[in-house]
Amino acid sequence: MKQQLPPNRQLRHLDSLAKLMDSKFRIPGTEIRFGLDSIIGLVPGVGDMSTFAISSYMLWIMAKNGASGFVLARMVLNVLIDTIIGSIPLIGDLFDIAFKSNTRNMKLMHQHYQEGMHNGSAGKVIIPVFILLFLVIGGIVWLVYELLAWLYVEVF
Repeated sequence: MKQQLPPNRQLRHLDSLAKLMDSKFRIPGTEIRFGLDSIIGLVPGVGDMSTFAISSYMLWIMAKNGASGFVLARMVLNVLIDTIIGSIPLIGDLFDIAFKSNTRNMKLMHQHYQEGMHNGSAGKVIIPVFILLFLVIGGIVWLVYELLAWLYVEVF
């Protein structure tokens, strides 16, 4: 079912906000673009939380305007990846230039409305993410246990 993007002023402004956050500026002599997300993210802690708040606001507006559970789950995943990896010093700052979560989310939103894509429940995204998260946490717990067991044998 093809729909047009709702003629909602808030959604039209989200396109502009996504561009401002992700690709407003260009490094002279290159095709590399970056936005306020990359600049604000340079401030440790506060910068990443500020850009997370702006991205969350964008998600709230999209949810309020009819985005499906599936598309919202993918958008939340984009924002979490951007926030978590973006908070790593130096690596995260470079990552912010390459991974443009707000632009990705707006592309998902346009595909959802204009091409009828990404419909359905969030379970298709959330369940695999939770399984992966469970495996990662389980692996970390196992590694900590093995490290402590090794230290115990070495010390005593």
